[in-house]
Amino acid sequence: MANIKSAKKRIRVIETKTHRNKIIKSALKTTIKKFESAVVANNVDEAKTAFLNTAKALDMAVSKGVIHKNKAARKKSRLASKLKALNA
Repeated sequence: MANIKSAKKRIRVIETKTHRNKIIKSALKTTIKKFESAVVANNVDEAKTAFLNTAKALDMAVSKGVIHKNKAARKKSRLASKLKALNA
């Protein structure tokens, strides 16, 4: 356990940031699952809406520093290809 005041504060700050990151990641995973379930159900309109929400959530996660920008780009690309295959 930390004895120094600044070290105790860092522990509190890290706990807060970890909690925020966990919330953002969980919401991101949920939106991705909603998109993929719409694709599996062959629901084009719902999949398009879910894709837009997922892309927005990915961009938000990048801006918050939760995931790397290249990971978000890769996810969006793969999800877009699934959406394109659904339309074809």
